[in-house]
Amino acid sequence: MNPPPSTSDATTHAATTLTEAGVASFLVDHPDFFDRHQSLLATLRLSHQRGDGATVSLIERQLDILRDRARDTELRLKTLLDNGHANDILAEKMHRLALRLLACHDLTARLGVVESSLRDEFGAQDFIMVFRRPLPGREPLSSHYLRVVPSDHPDLKSFELLFNSGKPRCGRIRDSQRDFLFPASPNAIGSVALVPLGPHGAMGLLAIASPDVDHFNPTMSTDFLARIGELIATALHDATPQDA
Repeated sequence: MNPPPSTSDATTHAATTLTEAGVASFLVDHPDFFDRHQSLLATLRLSHQRGDGATVSLIERQLDILRDRARDTELRLKTLLDNGHANDILAEKMHRLALRLLACHDLTARLGVVESSLRDEFGAQDFIMVFRRPLPGREPLSSHYLRVVPSDHPDLKSFELLFNSGKPRCGRIRDSQRDFLFPASPNAIGSVALVPLGPHGAMGLLAIASPDVDHFNPTMSTDFLARIGELIATALHDATPQDA
């Protein structure tokens, strides 16, 4: 049976407990402590974060912390500004696409506008519009960028989750989906943005591919992709039949 702790041991234990558990709380509750004991600031020394054995004063450590926080804030602000600038550019491109679509009414012309805008304005080199129902009038002219398939096409089953959600999805896709969407692409397919066209993909889908596996990633915002999908679907649905 261990003997009870001596008075000195109990005192040491209490001091250790206070040092570990109470000092921080005390300083938080008394932020003016060092104002009333300024001499302590000159005597307190802390090990330097570089780990080279050097010591710095409490004030110097506080300055280091403030500098780090300022750098973090500056980096976050720069990120916000860069994102805002990128969003402004995307909004301007979408505005130009909308104006070009409004300037023509023929289905073939609007399909051409969509294709050239995705390729030239948005930098999409590998993309495909898959329609699961005929477009107005006779079927559109053959194009590398569009395809019309029956609504019960077996390869469309793998996109049911996309259609059910009605929202764009970004990331890697299955091999079977890649072979269906981009069977003859000369480029590697690293990541893909899948955009339903029409409510719950009633019209079909737009797929945009990138060789970069991280270009379209699941964490990215899909707001602009959703708007592009709505714009394309509405423009093609309201287009005049090309043989009118």
